[in-house]
Amino acid sequence: MAEGSSAPNEVAPPGVNINVPHSARIYDYWLGGKDNFAVDRAVGEAMIKAIPDMRHMAGENRKFVHRVARDLVQKEGISQFLDIGTGIPTRPNLHEIAQGIIPEARVVYVDNDPIVLVHARALMISNPLGRSEYIAADLRNPASILKDPALLETLDLKKPVGLTLIAILMLLADADDPWAKVEELRDALPSGSCLAVTHPTADFNPEAVAAAVGAATGAGMTLVARTREAVSRFFGDWELLEPGLTPVPAWRPDAPVDNPEAVYYWAGVARKP
Repeated sequence: MAEGSSAPNEVAPPGVNINVPHSARIYDYWLGGKDNFAVDRAVGEAMIKAIPDMRHMAGENRKFVHRVARDLVQKEGISQFLDIGTGIPTRPNLHEIAQGIIPEARVVYVDNDPIVLVHARALMISNPLGRSEYIAADLRNPASILKDPALLETLDLKKPVGLTLIAILMLLADADDPWAKVEELRDALPSGSCLAVTHPTADFNPEAVAAAVGAATGAGMTLVARTREAVSRFFGDWELLEPGLTPVPAWRPDAPVDNPEAVYYWAGVARKP
């Protein structure tokens, strides 16, 4: 079988090219899911070879989402979320955390992989008092997200929104100007809204991260690791909440963390003045 081709018994769902790796399915593989294909597993394993703790890092990103959802609801009074780069659903999902605290919470999920859409409709079932919706769209076109009828029917953009961009901005090259894309999203949200970001970095282990990036780009993917300074730019003039921009496990951990820099991701949450 040629490198990058699918296994003989793998069947492509409608609209899914199983001969091209996709970040959502690679992430699903790292998290122990089954919604991935041979090409995704090949890239995922190549990246694990470069960074043996990659699965742990993926798990820490999921735990960060849970902590953010909990804290934004309980401490910032936010009851509606826009999650861009959702990935294949992994329970508990963001809306399940938020609605477990406020049953009326509303969440709009956004991703550009058709396989995510299939699972989102099946697994992202809202509490009857709240609402969860899914938009098939791309972060490269923020206007298409912000003008989508499903978003406008679900979220009230006159009230604070929790915008989550978890391990997604790495998929936009500098030439795509991801900072401008995030700025467009920030500008559309009212005062009191919060932005949560995680982003891989080479700041803690340049050689290992370079090898992982090389494995992804060698398979035709875009994957960019950015410095602390570059990641901080995504927040613009919004006020970073304590403890600021930190390694993912160090952001308001539920238990002491021995070596947070062993997870090669920056994480932070900021509030719009």
